[in-house]
Amino acid sequence: MSETEYVLELKGITKIFPGVKALDDVYFKLKPGEIHALMGENGAGKSTFIKVITGVHSPEEGEMVLNGRKVQFNHPTDAQKAGIAAIYQHVTCYPDLSVTENIFMGHEKIQRGTNRILWNEMHKEADTLLQQLGAGFSPKTLMGALSVAEQQIVEIAKALSVDAKIIIMDEPTAALTKNESEELYRITERLRDRGTSIIFISHRFEDMYRLASKVTVFRDAKYIGTWNVDEISNSDLIIAMVGREISQLFPKKEAVIGEELLRVEGIGKTGYFADVSFSLRRGEILGLTGLVGAGRTEVCQTLFGIEQYDKGTVIFKGKVLKVKTPREAMRLGIGYLPEDRQKQGLVLQWEIGRNITLPTLSKFANKGIVNSRKELDIAKRLAEKVSVKAKSVFDLVSSLSGGNQQKVVFAKLLTAELDVLILDEPTKGVDVGAKSAIYEMISDLACSGYGIILVSSEMPEIIGMCDRVAVMREGRVTAMLDRQGLTQEAILEASMDDGASAPNTDGKRWAGA
Repeated sequence: MSETEYVLELKGITKIFPGVKALDDVYFKLKPGEIHALMGENGAGKSTFIKVITGVHSPEEGEMVLNGRKVQFNHPTDAQKAGIAAIYQHVTCYPDLSVTENIFMGHEKIQRGTNRILWNEMHKEADTLLQQLGAGFSPKTLMGALSVAEQQIVEIAKALSVDAKIIIMDEPTAALTKNESEELYRITERLRDRGTSIIFISHRFEDMYRLASKVTVFRDAKYIGTWNVDEISNSDLIIAMVGREISQLFPKKEAVIGEELLRVEGIGKTGYFADVSFSLRRGEILGLTGLVGAGRTEVCQTLFGIEQYDKGTVIFKGKVLKVKTPREAMRLGIGYLPEDRQKQGLVLQWEIGRNITLPTLSKFANKGIVNSRKELDIAKRLAEKVSVKAKSVFDLVSSLSGGNQQKVVFAKLLTAELDVLILDEPTKGVDVGAKSAIYEMISDLACSGYGIILVSSEMPEIIGMCDRVAVMREGRVTAMLDRQGLTQEAILEASMDDGASAPNTDGKRWAGA
């Protein structure tokens, strides 16, 4: 097969940053009208690879061939003019501008001679692009009013507005619900059918199997191999990605289940959830699951004092309480790991160490003066305890991979003396190797005596890690499942139940749940 049969080919690409070889002799081939998955652990070199293709970085070695011709991009506009566009997991947009303005930002339609912006023409073309993608919103809508899934549609429309022939999608389903992911799949397939070539980067095997015909794996900045998707198994793919077999992805250890730490009795918040009841014991991992939008996060945020419930009772360590602030929750012994680590869990432009000690900074201060030595010692110890991969705790947390950022959030919780940990989607957006490390960390924490509430949309995670599971639907608990009866079928049935009745924490049926 000649090179011209590939729309894009990268040969021996090497990119070096001071002290780090971010890409080491990697290869990649993309055919016209092909969806090609790119997989690898966080830190494997995928992000640098994208930036080389899009002209953000220039490689020290290797060559890039586009439609049979060798090219060199010195700026992102060079890649854009060549028909290459990238859509990232965290959408970069102008929330206070319209959809049309976001689509045509940087390449507005201007009337010759007057330099007047042709708004009607831009709105009309934006509307056409949105209709092609099946969008149900107006091009005049403010970008900030759209959901994450809708914002990604706008990003795809933006790529089409510059006539992109190659679109790179970087973890586009990470923040989407199952239904939103299915819609993105359909849009991606329509792009493929019209001849667009797509590089689809994801940690989710279901994305790869659902869309891609080929998969390429990077590991430790090196090219490992390319396979037909229908010819490689999950286990072989994991070995390619992490360099070892993860024989037990969910390292659930049998912790000693002790006294009751938390009891929630019929709490409700008008418009969000109602009559939610469950209990949590020391050493127990209690799963909280259900379809996205079931009210899981809202329940957890009320327990941590971010929001306030208006009905029901919470009993913590034998005392009735109503937490009013997160600071009060942590002082009492309740910690919370938020779903969105970058917006709610970390200060990205701060150092790793300062992020770790932030929740309990007063412990290292005397009369307003911070004991930097003591703070540094604690930060180093906890970073090592959760196995953060970094040169030092002085590195910016924004420089870390997603899995290592999540480990920093875990370390933050360990600075305080806590009894209950609420973990909201703790493995969201991290690779399979980091997931296994986080699962082991959770299991060790349970064995250490923490009571853990694990919120997750991933059924294998819930089944593999939890002692009991509360299933929610439309703001209500529809079932409390023991580990012995924990199956995907049971969880799905409870997730889609009408909620007419549900068992309480003692296994009895209770009305109106």
